Amino acid sequence: MDAERVPSQFAISLLRRVQERGHDLKVVLHGAGLDFNLLDRADPAWRPEISAMQYTRIYQQALRLLQDETFGLHPGRVVTPGAFRMMCYCVISCEDLGRAIRRMTEFQGTFFPEGAQLQASLGTSQCAVGYREMGGRGPHRVDAVDACGLSIWHRFFGWLTGRPLILEKVEFSGERPENPGKYQELFGCPVHYNQAAELMYFDSHTLSWPLVHTEQSLQDFLRTAPYQLLVMTSEHQQRSLAGQVKAMIGHDFSQGFPSFATISSALNMSAPTLRRRLKREGVTFQQLKDDCRCEAAKSYLSREGVSITQVARQMGFTDPSAFHRSFRKWTGKTPGEYRAVTVRAKL
Repeated sequence: MDAERVPSQFAISLLRRVQERGHDLKVVLHGAGLDFNLLDRADPAWRPEISAMQYTRIYQQALRLLQDETFGLHPGRVVTPGAFRMMCYCVISCEDLGRAIRRMTEFQGTFFPEGAQLQASLGTSQCAVGYREMGGRGPHRVDAVDACGLSIWHRFFGWLTGRPLILEKVEFSGERPENPGKYQELFGCPVHYNQAAELMYFDSHTLSWPLVHTEQSLQDFLRTAPYQLLVMTSEHQQRSLAGQVKAMIGHDFSQGFPSFATISSALNMSAPTLRRRLKREGVTFQQLKDDCRCEAAKSYLSREGVSITQVARQMGFTDPSAFHRSFRKWTGKTPGEYRAVTVRAKL
């Protein structure tokens, strides 16, 4: 997945479940800002990719309509609504990634149906995380449904730690797909097919990586999921300290920003050290806050039914005129001008 673009196939599996349950597909497509039927490849406007925000809107509507937090990845195995959210709250206080993964598997083993449970083998040199099988699909050629499940977990682990999780290899139980190069590009490692399970492998030293998020940034993540995972920055950017700080700042500022002291503490360094290292990367904390607020404002302005005043409030501005001035400083356009350009681009 390139930043801001998602394969249409990722959304197709969700839409099929929505349609099978008798819900109005047109309403969901319209709510996502799509002007074509993703399930109809004969549609002249059909595209192989959609934006990350459009996929996020489909994802969130599917969750609401299906009341199923496996999101169509495990047909016939419905997870209690709210289970994934509660799992996230259970792991956010973990000290490191290893403890978080153990707690995830324990939680899912208790509350998720067997076929939808995350499996983990955390060895002393190599770890394997994934599924024994993907929803009882039987013999099949690997497709986007298989890739989406592992890719979302891969990125979620990276989000928790504020840096990319480098994979050593990925295994799928299905047969080799027609476009294997795309799967290798997606995971950034060798991909093997006709294996016993759906697993991703990585070095065990990553288990000691500390989690860098708080309940506040988790609330923002859950409110906009899976958008933040889909647009995660490049490996180099994620490795940078600035990238980790931006991940912790998040996209929801209605309750204010996490303090500089809170972030430096989460990164296990003193405030002066964090300030010095950010300066070395050519940025300041204020610049990173402005960048995050600008990105978030653009995201909210692209949504229908959200007024500019509401966006200003969500960004932490009590005075809408101050939001107008800041947004123009960030982008060169007023919020209204930016929204108009976005709307035209959808037509």
